[in-house]
Amino acid sequence: MNTSEGASDSKADAAASIEAEVDEAIAVCGGDARAAVRAALVANAYLEAEVERLTKAISTGFARGQLRKPSTKSHL
Repeated sequence: MNTSEGASDSKADAAASIEAEVDEAIAVCGGDARAAVRAALVANAYLEAEVERLTKAISTGFARGQLRKPSTKSHL
């Protein structure tokens, strides 16, 4: 197997894993794809808020100035 075949297998494994997770999320939401998307959006918003909170809490000296500036994307 050459390097490109290994990368191809890795991508296929990642895609299969994501598809399995999508199927699981929809199943957890009783087969309702809209509910699964809603749950993913709520979870993502929570995680973004946590990253923002923790970024503000960390000291500049500890991060040595390597923190990214918060994104200025608009929320719908």
